[in-house]
Amino acid sequence: MGTSPDYAKRWFTVRGWKPFAFQKQVWAAVKQGQSGLLHASTGAGKTYAVWFAALNRFARPAPTAETPRKRKPPAEPLTLLWITPMRALAADTARALQTPLADLQIDWSVGLRTGDTSSSERARQSRRLPTTLITTPESLTLLLARADAQTALATLRMVVVDEWHELLGNKRGVQLQLALARLRRWHPQLIVWGVSATLGNQSHAQEVLIPQGGGISVQGQISKTLHVDTLLPAHIERFPWAGHIGLKMLPQVVAEIESCASSLVFTNTRAQAEIWYQALLDARPDWAGIIALHHSSLSRDTRDWVEQALKDGLLKAVVCTSSLDLGVDFLPVERVLQIGSAKGVARLMQRAGRSGHAPGRASRVTLVPTHSLELIEAAAAQDAVAQRRLEPRLSPERPLDVLVQHLVSMALGGGFLSEDLYEEVRGAWAYRHLSLAQWAWALAFVRHGGLSLTAYPDYRRAEPDDQGVWRVPDARLARRHRMSIGTIVSDASIQLKFWSKGGGGKQLGSVEEAFIARLKPGDGFLFAGRLLELVRVENMTAYVKRSTAKKAAIPRWNGGRMPLSSELAHAVIMRFSAAAQGEFSGPEMQALRPLLSVQQRWSGLPTEHSLLAETLKSREGWHLFLFPFAGRQVHQGLASLLAWRVSQRQPLTFSISINDYGLELLSATEVDWSVQLNPALFDSAHLLADVLASLNAGELALRRFREIARIAGLVFAGYPGAPKSTRQVQASSGLFFEVFKQYDADNLLLAQAGEEVLREELDVNRLEQTLARIQRSRIDLHAVKRPTPLSFPLLVERMRESMSSEKLADRIRRMVSDLEKTAETGKA
Repeated sequence: MGTSPDYAKRWFTVRGWKPFAFQKQVWAAVKQGQSGLLHASTGAGKTYAVWFAALNRFARPAPTAETPRKRKPPAEPLTLLWITPMRALAADTARALQTPLADLQIDWSVGLRTGDTSSSERARQSRRLPTTLITTPESLTLLLARADAQTALATLRMVVVDEWHELLGNKRGVQLQLALARLRRWHPQLIVWGVSATLGNQSHAQEVLIPQGGGISVQGQISKTLHVDTLLPAHIERFPWAGHIGLKMLPQVVAEIESCASSLVFTNTRAQAEIWYQALLDARPDWAGIIALHHSSLSRDTRDWVEQALKDGLLKAVVCTSSLDLGVDFLPVERVLQIGSAKGVARLMQRAGRSGHAPGRASRVTLVPTHSLELIEAAAAQDAVAQRRLEPRLSPERPLDVLVQHLVSMALGGGFLSEDLYEEVRGAWAYRHLSLAQWAWALAFVRHGGLSLTAYPDYRRAEPDDQGVWRVPDARLARRHRMSIGTIVSDASIQLKFWSKGGGGKQLGSVEEAFIARLKPGDGFLFAGRLLELVRVENMTAYVKRSTAKKAAIPRWNGGRMPLSSELAHAVIMRFSAAAQGEFSGPEMQALRPLLSVQQRWSGLPTEHSLLAETLKSREGWHLFLFPFAGRQVHQGLASLLAWRVSQRQPLTFSISINDYGLELLSATEVDWSVQLNPALFDSAHLLADVLASLNAGELALRRFREIARIAGLVFAGYPGAPKSTRQVQASSGLFFEVFKQYDADNLLLAQAGEEVLREELDVNRLEQTLARIQRSRIDLHAVKRPTPLSFPLLVERMRESMSSEKLADRIRRMVSDLEKTAETGKA
């Protein structure tokens, strides 16, 4: 290649910057043609590490003064693919990459290709792709599904996968693995780099991204200063309960926002974001126009406006969800507030990094507890962040729904020979152990839909021609498949638009269809910080107008309850263990001391080497409370498992309640838990069979199968402008589920649904680890006279299922009043 120009040195020197050691390491590695994974803290300069590595190696020197340009030459052909997990990051990334090109007079173009790209821009790209194309895994697969894909991508030299940790653990990441396997077959010398900020298992992440080996790991040496503190409530409730959103903290949050120029206020759910945004506006009407709301259900125009205003320093605060977790560079943001527990160490660090987003600047996150027990999570989070105990993310293994979709895509993309594609697919980490039998099943499935669908032409999606090349034989099925590409299966949503008699009202965003189905015309609800009234529902669109009603429903989106991560749960237990020894270090634990004192006096405290168990007799029956601190997913499986095992010994029926800390089993008849809580009850032998027997496994598997059916192309969600309703899609997938069970019991998609239930919904691996930990622990059993601070939230969780919010609030007030009076007397 000759001597390549050092664009990085020139650009950094002009700005008075000194490159960090990790940036120079990446530049040197790419110059030698090496692939790798770069792991560095948020705001440390990762983007320019990989961008200038590409420019130094591949960009041609600009003309010198002696050879002036007569006219601007066309941009260099496609050289670099930049993969981003979110469309929202694409435009921001493009701006960051574009800046050095103009300064250095480099003849490279930068373009975007995502679901938001206009049809005219796509047409231009069909004629000639830009030098650097920023795209998503779905849009890359669409490119590969073009008949001329190999020609269009012939000049590709390098791929950068941004925020790799966000893709690694899901099916979108598997889709990308398959795309990279194809690109590597076309370009054996392809350089691939992953960029990540918060990963607890970097070696696995690198192996999945570069499965053939040979890549290097570069660790950013920047020790980013990260301040984690807690906003302490004025009054500690000794009998806390989850669900009241923490609005009692509103005056303190307002004061914190007031004290700095620009803040992000993160919530864990979109409903919570809507409530907090409205509460802040009610508390400070003068902030109208300088605070904003941002979540993924808002329209793209709204989100774009908020992001740009935040960049320009025009906003004092933005209330947001995970929609602003990643990569977007907001230099003006001084600090982050996290409403409620972040539930994970990596997530908390990622959000903290949104402030001080530049090398050398400190990041600060302030935790805002929504109930008293979150104070111990806050203290534990500080410990885990200080120790950098980040959660690992694991790639799915062999998801056949993604493989089936990929086969049809590759049949569209010029066709494939079975033997060649089998070897190519096995080059993707997730399919490294794909057997010939599984491969043959996948081919048969795209050829005629398996044993039970052979008679239906719509499932003959690909078949070999006379030369053995697999192609899509039907143009209609080809169009349908292109519209279905993508493994993101979003919550079933319905569009929101302002009502206009002439039609064409302004689009506001989307909410879940199940929420709108519960409303009738005239009902009010809160969305995008506005009080709206439902006018009518038509063609998967809900038309609304502004409302003057005082009471409004809040949209509830799925996915709101994130489980406590193993790393954070371990840190919580260590804090409880210290408290049991009389150690209350830090302001959070000092504030929590009155609660923990009551807990210890009435029962005990969980520790590293014991499992706290409480039994209680009440008017409702006999209660067992267990506190494994394993997160709500594991507790769901564990509660069902224990109830089932005990009911095998004596005929009993249980009501179950769970939260992140523990579980409750309630029986109408007496249970001698001192006898039942023995090692055999927690045995992991026959775990899978017992868990499936204890749950409505069929219903859980059906729910997973709905997603699998869409990804595998069994269910078509409809054409643009004429989408099928969620009910139609669910009915279709439910029908396939029953047909396969009855006539094609060996269908591998059924087996996949069962595996995903165990792995993702019940986290059976963590359940097994929890059972092993319990077996090593001492059972610390206490017969209590009344609900304790730890068991009270579980009682409330169960009552919430059967009581209206007004009745529940009244009942809780009476219970808390009685418990507080007893606690004041000092009784055990």
